Amino acid sequence: MLTYLEFEKPIAALDQRITELRDTANAGEIDIDAEVAKLEAKSAKLLKETYAKLTPWQKTQVARHPERPHFKHYVTTITDDFMPLAGDRAFADDPAIIGGLALIDGRRVMLIGHEKGDDTASRLKHNFGMAKPEGYRKAIRLMQLADRFGLPVVSLVDTSGAFPGVQAEERGQAEAIARSTEQCLAMGVPMIAAVVGEGGSGGAVAIAAANRVLMFEHAVYSVISPEGCASILWRTADKAADAAEAMKVTAGDLLALGVVDRVVPEPLGGAHRSPAEAIDNLKQAVIEELDGLAKLNAAQILEQRRAKFLAIG
Repeated sequence: MLTYLEFEKPIAALDQRITELRDTANAGEIDIDAEVAKLEAKSAKLLKETYAKLTPWQKTQVARHPERPHFKHYVTTITDDFMPLAGDRAFADDPAIIGGLALIDGRRVMLIGHEKGDDTASRLKHNFGMAKPEGYRKAIRLMQLADRFGLPVVSLVDTSGAFPGVQAEERGQAEAIARSTEQCLAMGVPMIAAVVGEGGSGGAVAIAAANRVLMFEHAVYSVISPEGCASILWRTADKAADAAEAMKVTAGDLLALGVVDRVVPEPLGGAHRSPAEAIDNLKQAVIEELDGLAKLNAAQILEQRRAKFLAIG
């Protein structure tokens, strides 16, 4: 059953009425087709109008929607084959970041991404997509492997940020994030990053310093969460909507600023309403970018990536 966000309450009320009418019709001989069609048209129109004018804070809520596709869904749909590779060869395997060898329409790649989980048990297992140092060191290992064998790297970003706990700090969280970002910038193979949900802080950029950065239409990407920013500036998280507006977290804003290179459209009402369509949109965009970067040699790839990030700001 679809979870409705706070700003979608009018749409939820219409959809609930449609469900009730259908239940009534199933229980008797009443013909309610005309009334249902009228309400469905009204709901679709309201959905279109609502999503055409989302505020940055509302987009943040959509980006965090629990029913948006997660890494495991992309793997199942985008890849023809996926061989997961685990562990950082130093401490442990971090399930918040998953990676491995993959085939995308016959193209060999190293696929890496955050996994948040989609129910209580899996969210706890994957630590809500908040990686620890061993997660970033695993990503470094996989990127080095890809560089050695000439495989393009594709990363899917969806995290509120790196894990901020004491354990992570004890094991060198900041150093691991910095090294992972450095490894992204040092590879002589193409790298494509896609912000598919929430791109939060260094936890996101550690696997997103790529030649081409894609971003879903209703995803967000920022140095800190709107709530965190509001807590610092106004000493209250209640100002999160104001912070989101000021921070320019949306795909449109970041495309204009040159932080991302391409906005991938989502189905009407967000990726959670039609995951298969959203995933296919991303797959086609990734394939186009892979084919474009395949024309460059290692020196050109390094120079293009360097020029891209030096030009930001």
